[in-house]
Amino acid sequence: MAKIAYILLCHKDPDAVIEQAHRLTAVGDCVAIHFDGRSSAADYQRIRDALADNPNVAFAAKRVKCGWGEWSLVQATLNALRCALGAFPRATHVYMLSGDCMPIKSAEYVHRFLDETDRDFIESFDFFESDWIRTGMKEERLIYRHLFNERRHKALFYKSVALQRQLGLRRSVPADLQIQIGSQWWCLRRRTIEAVLEFAERRRDVMRFFRSTWIPDETFFQTLVRHLIPGTEIESRTLTFLMFSDYGMPVTFYNDHYDLLLSQDFLFARKISPEAYALKERLGRLYAAQDVSFQISNEGRNLYGFLTRRGRVGLRFAPRFWEKESSLGRDRELMIVVCKKWHVAKRLLDRICQATNLPAVEYVFNEEHTPLPDLGGIQTTLEKRTRHRRSLMRMLFEYHETDRLVVCIDPGNLTLLQDFCSDRATTRLLEIECRFSDDYLVGHAKRVGLAGETTSDATLGRLLPTIRNDIAYESDLIRDAGFTHYSRMSEIGGTDRNASALRDFLSIDWDKARNIAEAKHLFAD
Repeated sequence: MAKIAYILLCHKDPDAVIEQAHRLTAVGDCVAIHFDGRSSAADYQRIRDALADNPNVAFAAKRVKCGWGEWSLVQATLNALRCALGAFPRATHVYMLSGDCMPIKSAEYVHRFLDETDRDFIESFDFFESDWIRTGMKEERLIYRHLFNERRHKALFYKSVALQRQLGLRRSVPADLQIQIGSQWWCLRRRTIEAVLEFAERRRDVMRFFRSTWIPDETFFQTLVRHLIPGTEIESRTLTFLMFSDYGMPVTFYNDHYDLLLSQDFLFARKISPEAYALKERLGRLYAAQDVSFQISNEGRNLYGFLTRRGRVGLRFAPRFWEKESSLGRDRELMIVVCKKWHVAKRLLDRICQATNLPAVEYVFNEEHTPLPDLGGIQTTLEKRTRHRRSLMRMLFEYHETDRLVVCIDPGNLTLLQDFCSDRATTRLLEIECRFSDDYLVGHAKRVGLAGETTSDATLGRLLPTIRNDIAYESDLIRDAGFTHYSRMSEIGGTDRNASALRDFLSIDWDKARNIAEAKHLFAD
């Protein structure tokens, strides 16, 4: 059975460190602690005294003063690894944790998972070919020597890089290494750690190279593991669930994230708020629990992206350069059906085509596979269609040889609606108001990746009001925009009211409008 030696890198909150060590060792695993050399000696002694009687806890022989982005973080890890291998000869796996990490599965589940999967779990993507680094330095991390800490000595850091660039002091990457990059939170088998430590002792040139690279904790172990271990024995992912904001900062989890965390396909989570006492207590009990089943839906990142985007409503204040002086045509009429339930809008479009013979296009800016004619490549992707939306519409008018065209657009595309309504052409909007049952919203959440087949009822219960409010908010934005030619039909509006809206929208007589509005099963799900 798997026996884990946890490497615990920490620098604060001695009470939390003590509690975490007791929790992890209570089920038979081990902990090797490195407490930052910059931190209080009194706090360190407090931790040592509290854990002195625990045989499954050991301390790195030497404390290193750690700095973000420096080699010191790797050195601290190496010190803790040597301590763990010496103190815990029966440990089969080594798992890197920080003081902010907590288990999100039971120890029973964790051990069974590692027993069934004879692999190393470490993110390792090609440094130069992958897009793992989104902003900031990339190649410069390696080819220049970094002797100053960017956070403590920012001016010296960038002056040093500029001087090396000016003098042409580039250096080469060790010829036999293919540099990899990934998260520093990994889980490796004992034999892999032994191979890494042996390599580090033997290859002093490699050690010298990494000592002066920038942020080596994201490249050192990732590169050496991939260099020493067959690729078939490596799974390029972390077992610790973590997310980053748009600003590159770790997302912090709080008391109300318990169910979300348990449903992720990971063993631990980072980073738990120090003030999330209830969450830490529940996760601590969970780790020691027996016979717990977990429903894995893995929707956490999609949920986070959905919820954070809701708070960033912004409107463009100037036309894109390709739209400047662009128009659909002063004498043309674009009629836009706006509806969250796409199948309802498509049914209505079919009825409109049958009754009026008007050309119509379905969700051209929302569905990649909407049938479109060849328009010279502008129609090939959603990104191209949206970027060149006025040109696309103008070409569709020309293709159909018409001055009147009907299209469908999702209500979330307010910017598109505003663009078209500000054109010289006449733009009419018909919003279709639908009722949304809980079953429909659950299906919608699954279709857009906010939930999975195994998402718990509790998680869905908290998610559905947010989705419902989001749909209502989109509709409110459209109504508040004050569009000149705006009509509205409703699932509960009745035939006459809907026929009146259709008559105004399509500029057709009452009989045709009523014939369209009387369509059976128009609003059925």
